[in-house]
Amino acid sequence: MRQPASSAARGPVAVSKYLLPREVQVATVRQHPAVLLPVGGQALAGLLVAGILSATVVHGNHLLLAIIWIGWAVLLLRLVWKAINWAVDYFVITTERLLLTTGLLTRKVAMMPLSKVTDMSFRRSFGGRLLGYGELIVESAGQNQALDRVEYIPYPEQLYLLVCGMLFPSSAEEEAETSDEL
Repeated sequence: MRQPASSAARGPVAVSKYLLPREVQVATVRQHPAVLLPVGGQALAGLLVAGILSATVVHGNHLLLAIIWIGWAVLLLRLVWKAINWAVDYFVITTERLLLTTGLLTRKVAMMPLSKVTDMSFRRSFGGRLLGYGELIVESAGQNQALDRVEYIPYPEQLYLLVCGMLFPSSAEEEAETSDEL
């Protein structure tokens, strides 16, 4: 039997404080590290461009060298900021709802009760299939919800099946839950 979130030792504290006492964390994941590839690629390309320009075209021009390297430092700081934000962002599946916590300085918690989920699917691009990430799409009965897409999610098939299993439990699971409640 699962423990309530208040007594469970699993899951980060950054997520546990948003859970109700009766909720149980079923799965907690970060976005796939591939979310950092675009900014990482930009920082690497900026380093290459700065290195080439420093050694050739602007060699000896200290003002232009400073501007180029400051530009690269901005790209590097952007990468570091995105990595720090990635480290504190979580997608959480509990026994009662789906949560997406994002942001370091300004914290945002988007959620959807499992009882409101009417349709769920996942999408995997070619890059997602190669690297192991996908996108979960959650829909509710004609309402705008705070949580409708979760991009760069690792293990999308497994998480999809996990949520579907919670939404549509088998008759054996329903009987077990009924006997536990008595």
